[in-house]
Formats: sequence, C-alpha cells, structure tokens
Amino acid sequence: MKAKTMHNLLDPAILFFFLGVFAGAVRSNLEIPSSVAKFLSLYLLMAIGLKGGFALAQSGFTQPALYSIGAAMLMAVIIPTMGYNILKKWVRPLDAAAIAASYGSISAVTFIAAMQYLENQQMAYSGHMVAAMVLMETPAIIMAVILANVLRKKTQTANTTSTTPTPGIGQILHESFTNGSHLLLIGSLVIGYLSADAGKAMMQVFTVDIFKGLLAFFMLDMGLFVAKNAGKVRGNSTVLFGYAIIAPLVHAAIALLLARFIHMGTADAVLLMVLSASASYIVVPAVVRYAIPEANASLYFGLPIGITFPFNIVIGIPLYMFAAQRMLG
Repeated sequence: MKAKTMHNLLDPAILFFFLGVFAGAVRSNLEIPSSVAKFLSLYLLMAIGLKGGFALAQSGFTQPALYSIGAAMLMAVIIPTMGYNILKKWVRPLDAAAIAASYGSISAVTFIAAMQYLENQQMAYSGHMVAAMVLMETPAIIMAVILANVLRKKTQTANTTSTTPTPGIGQILHESFTNGSHLLLIGSLVIGYLSADAGKAMMQVFTVDIFKGLLAFFMLDMGLFVAKNAGKVRGNSTVLFGYAIIAPLVHAAIALLLARFIHMGTADAVLLMVLSASASYIVVPAVVRYAIPEANASLYFGLPIGITFPFNIVIGIPLYMFAAQRMLG
C-alpha cells in the first residue's frame, strides 16, 4: 500500500499538481492563460471520450457493461440522498441540497487521474466506465433542484421573493446535457464507438502519445486553481471539513460492496469507487449557481475543490485500489 502510494505521488502529473499548489501558495506569478487552460480541459475530455468509445466498440454493451452502468446510476441516487439527510443537520436545507448535488455528481479530472493510475499499474479497465461517468453527472443535480423547489414551497421563506427565476427540470436537463464539456465528452464517446479500431489507429498520436504530457500541464493548472480557491473553505465548521474527507471514503466503500455484488473486475471497481468518491466542482456549481441561488457557493464549490479533490488525487485513488484488490483479488 505504502509503495503504491509513493508510486502515485511520484507520477509526473501528480508532481506537477503539487508544483501548482506550491506556486499558488507562495504567490508566484506562474499562471496558465485561461484560453490554454480551457483547451487543456477540452482536450482531456475529447481524448478520454474517444478512448472510452474505442474500448466500448471492442467490448460492446454486454451484461457486465449494463450492470456496471446500472451500478453507477444507483450510486448517483444513493449519494445525494444520503448526503442531504446528513448535511441538513449541520447546514441550511438549501445548502445541504447544493452540497449533496456536488458530492452526488462526479469529477472528470479525478476520473482521468484514476484511469492514468490504472494504466501505470498495467490494469485494463472497460470502456463502458466512461459511459457510466457521463450518466452519473446529472441525476444528483436534478434531485437537488427538485428538493430545492419543494423546500421553497414548504418553508415559504423570504428567499422565494428573489428576482432570479428558478429553472424548471426541463431547463436543467437541457443545460446539463448541452453543457459544452458534457456534450464534448458524450460526442467523443459516440465518435470513438462508431469509428472503432480504424479510428483508434488514426487517433493514436492524439489519444495516447501526447496524453501524458498535456495531462501534466493540466494538473499544474489544477494545482494553481486549488491554491487560489483554498480560502473558500476557511471559516467553515470542522463537521464540513470532516464530511469532505469521510463522505468520499464511505461512498467508495458502498461502491466497492456493490461492485462485489455484481462481480465487477478490479479495475472497473476502482473507477466506480473513484466516481462515487469524487465531487463536482465544475458542472454542478455552474448549474446550482442559478438553480439554487440561495445556497452558499463557498460550501458546494469550496469543499470539493479545496479538500476532496486533492485528497482523492493524493490518498484516495491508491487507497481505493488497495481496497478493491483486497476484496476482489
């Protein structure tokens, strides 16, 4: 376990993440231009979507694939439900709904890091896990918006007089599935699936050869981003700090039990654990900002990016790997 953790820490992409955190902490003028950062994000989504599509074309929609996707969807319902019922005891109900949405959704960056970690360990994963990632991103958002609407009607607080219109479920679905990042990921997955082996050969340089270098560049930017936003979690209660670390571990444990029940392979189980343990700090904040304007952004954005993301990158991924190997072999 210790050796594998050190191996993960010595991965160049992870080391560049630490470099970014350090640069931000010492207030260096090192920065990645926003246009370059956006390109890196789009590149990674396109590359991972294509790789998933190529792999899915080889495996097809088999029974294990459908079971894995079903397990992912089940986790996307269990996590926000649990999260809300726990968090509402410590924060306002609307804040609890927003935080639960963040933790019920997923972090594509954490997923990509986990895939890279598996590749470093020479462990093969299934392409349908990318499809599982895509499908897990939206349910928690929908549940949070429905819950927020119910809470507003039930409490009839002064917040209901806000001039900001509350989006309906149809609008939320439209914004979620047509979000640029989400659409690119889905589209790349479909293109990879349709082009299959021929497309894989043509895109080898794009999806494999330069992937590691651009991932390291992106992780440098993420380190800078984490350092910049670390202040958003200051002043929050120790309970919320604890939730940002303990909840991912609990979610990963539930995912592992589910993976064992449906006989998932070890690598796929690790990815399901990572998806369940991660929290969204991109898509969910973008939607919740308008869907639940009363919620405190420093909570539903600050906790995932300031605590959960670095925890999963440094400790979580190798820990989930260790647990999956011990339980599944």
